Amino acid sequence: MDHLTTLDASFLQAEDSDPHVSLAVGGVSIVAGPPPDYAELVSALAQRAQGIPRCTQVLRTHPWDLGAPEWVQDPHFDIAHHMHRVALPHPGDDAELFAMIAGIMERRLDRERPLWECWIIEGLSDDRWAMLMKIHHCIADGIATSQMLARLSDDGVGATFATSIRGSRQSTGGSLLGLLRPRLNPVAWAADVLRATIAATSAVEHAAVGAAELTARVLSQGPESSLNGSLSKMRRFSAARVELAVMTDVCRAFDVTMNDVALAAITAGYRSMLLERGETPGPHTLRTLVPVSTRSARDFEVTDNRVSAMLPLLPVDESDPVTRLQIVHQRMTEAKSSGQREGASAAFTVAGSVPFALSAWTIRLLTRLPQSAVTALATNVPGPRGRQRLLGREVLEVLPIPPIALHLRTGIAMISYADRFCFGITADYDSAPDIEALSRGIECGVAQLAALGGRDQKPSGATTPS
Repeated sequence: MDHLTTLDASFLQAEDSDPHVSLAVGGVSIVAGPPPDYAELVSALAQRAQGIPRCTQVLRTHPWDLGAPEWVQDPHFDIAHHMHRVALPHPGDDAELFAMIAGIMERRLDRERPLWECWIIEGLSDDRWAMLMKIHHCIADGIATSQMLARLSDDGVGATFATSIRGSRQSTGGSLLGLLRPRLNPVAWAADVLRATIAATSAVEHAAVGAAELTARVLSQGPESSLNGSLSKMRRFSAARVELAVMTDVCRAFDVTMNDVALAAITAGYRSMLLERGETPGPHTLRTLVPVSTRSARDFEVTDNRVSAMLPLLPVDESDPVTRLQIVHQRMTEAKSSGQREGASAAFTVAGSVPFALSAWTIRLLTRLPQSAVTALATNVPGPRGRQRLLGREVLEVLPIPPIALHLRTGIAMISYADRFCFGITADYDSAPDIEALSRGIECGVAQLAALGGRDQKPSGATTPS
């Protein structure tokens, strides 16, 4: 039986803790040309969805959480329950599209059916249409969702930027499992045992320190900010778009990673929004949840959640773009070496070893508690390297849609697709009417760094990106 992991199930439990929250993730493919015949499109997607097990499975839960939920085949699967067709009002530009996206994503998925929906959106300006895929987070993380969406395209899963992330490149050769390889020399075998034991001890200590650091940061009292608080049921959506080549040029100019540049741009966006609200951005204002993939390259086809987390403070109080990027790079380097990623992974591993009812009730209790320490979400999803096609039509761009929960009033997901890098922003409707200030600030933040990078200025003390 295919059971949900503790991490997978935690997204259901977090959704249960707040009736104003929908923990579905989404992706919008904007496609060139007139839309295909709807019946033809439904037929093609139905055939392709059959090759993705989660698309035809439902959750079976147990009373009192006496066992983990499990995936079972839906005996009454009908794709008509999952396909929807809508049209934008004139003129069909970003404002109408973003409002439609927000309205679709704010509604919860029906747990009596497979946990996904597909929305065909017609009436976009410039002779375009869009396909929005909405998938519950208990099914997949960002990379797995991106792979699922790619399987619905004409060419299926191709080359992806995900192969260049840190987690996919890490080897398990240094683990205790490495001792299982045959060694003819007993002295060499004994040396392997000693090295692996020392490495395992160091890894446990590293993870313990990281877990303690994460716990302390989550339990700390954050400053008063309009960025967190209770949520309404309604959402807003916006997007910031930049050229991937520009991001790459900034990376080279300042010797930092792509993620550093993206987070620096997000910091600039939040700074602009807070200043427009009349708030003074402080050094502790923007504690940010940054999910980190733990998925290896051989597990890209596995549909589940394989993420850990870091909680860096983004320097929203810093006005200089280059100094801001330098601080982001330094703090992300420190976070990567602090054990936070390993600590969060270890915590879910431990949770998975206790009775499911205990972990489920604990997560529901914790997610009901108000928190003010973390104020933002920023998740980076590597997308396809090449342009995709859908029923022979070119996919021009992909917009990621993150959920918001746990008193976070805004969330940002990033995706690299072909030659574009897009920031998708979800916000609470009532508390973030100025969401466009955030998206404009992100685009401006990248443009400022690109202009300064053209003068070959590098932040002092920058280190090699990890």
